[in-house]
Amino acid sequence: MQNIKTAKFSIGQVVRHRMFPFRGVIFDVDPEFDNTEEWYEAIPAEVRPRKDQPFYHLLAENEETEYVAYVSEQNLLEDDSGVPVRHPQLFELFVETSDGRYEPRIRHNH
Repeated sequence: MQNIKTAKFSIGQVVRHRMFPFRGVIFDVDPEFDNTEEWYEAIPAEVRPRKDQPFYHLLAENEETEYVAYVSEQNLLEDDSGVPVRHPQLFELFVETSDGRYEPRIRHNH
């Protein structure tokens, strides 16, 4: 029987990193690690996350810049600050609801 993994966080949710000063909106989820070995090995061994957990793609930001991040579930916390995310690609993927949440844009395939 397969071990089915359930992601703790969802698409459009605002999260922050547990150890580093950045936050972002989740735009994709991998059920377990799905990046390169080179990327994984570049993480210092003492803080390297397990591969057998969900990993999240974030439209991320810190005080200086905006970027895309790939973060393990164990390193994320819910961001309940209510502060809007300023990432320039945010509104390509999401619409902001009246309560300040982010809902995925509906995509039409032709």
